[in-house]
Amino acid sequence: MVLKGISSLLFVLSLTGCHAQAAQQTQGRSAPVAEGDWSLPYGKWGFAFFTPEALPATVTHVRIVDTAGYLNTFNTLDGTQSNPYSIGKWFDKVQRGTHFNKASHPPQYMVFCWDSIIDMKTYETSLFFAREVWEKMRIPTGKDMFGNTAWYDTMLFGLAPEGKVRVWLQNSAGGVNYPVPVIKLQTLSGDKLDVCKGITKSDFTYGYDQDIKDFIKGKTYPYGAW
Repeated sequence: MVLKGISSLLFVLSLTGCHAQAAQQTQGRSAPVAEGDWSLPYGKWGFAFFTPEALPATVTHVRIVDTAGYLNTFNTLDGTQSNPYSIGKWFDKVQRGTHFNKASHPPQYMVFCWDSIIDMKTYETSLFFAREVWEKMRIPTGKDMFGNTAWYDTMLFGLAPEGKVRVWLQNSAGGVNYPVPVIKLQTLSGDKLDVCKGITKSDFTYGYDQDIKDFIKGKTYPYGAW
C-alpha cells in the first residue's frame, strides 16, 4: 500500500500555508503509513538534486511526508550541481553528499519546486514512493572501502530539460545507482502550479551564461534523452 489515508496526507500538506525560514521544519502528522518502526539503522537519509552538464536548475522548496506520517518542510537546501558525465544521457554512477537535505524516516510522498534555468520555467514535481523503496533503504548493501556497513542512504534526483525528473538511490559504497520505482510522478508549470506558485527565486530575464550558450550551440532542444 502506497499510503495509509491519502486524505490525511493532503490535510498535512495544507498546514504549510506560510513558508518556514529554518533549514527544516517537521510539522503536522497524518496516520503512519504502515505498522511498525520505520526508523533507519544509520539515522537519517539524505536527498540531493543534480542536472546534466551545462543545463542548470535550482531547487527552492521541498516537502516530504515520511513513513511516520510527519511533514518535513525544507527552504534552505544544498546546492543543485551539474554532473559533467551526464551529457546526452544520465550517468548512473553519480555520487552526492548532503548537509541540509536530511530526513529521519523514508519518504512516502514528496513535492519540490525547482527553477529550470535552461527552460526558463518554474516546475512543481510530486511523486509517491512504493514500500519496496523504504525496504531498500533499510537493507545493507555490503561494505564500503573502509569496511563500514554500506546502505542506500541517499536519494538522487536528476532534473533535465522539459521538466523531466529521474530518481535513484545512491549506494554509500559507490558503484551503480539503483533506479527508484516511483508512483504518480507528475511535473506542473505555469498556471498549473500549486505549492510552488510564487516561490521562484530566479530571474529568467537574465538569459544564459556563456558556458550554456557554448554547450547548446548547434543542439536541438531538449538537448538529450532524459
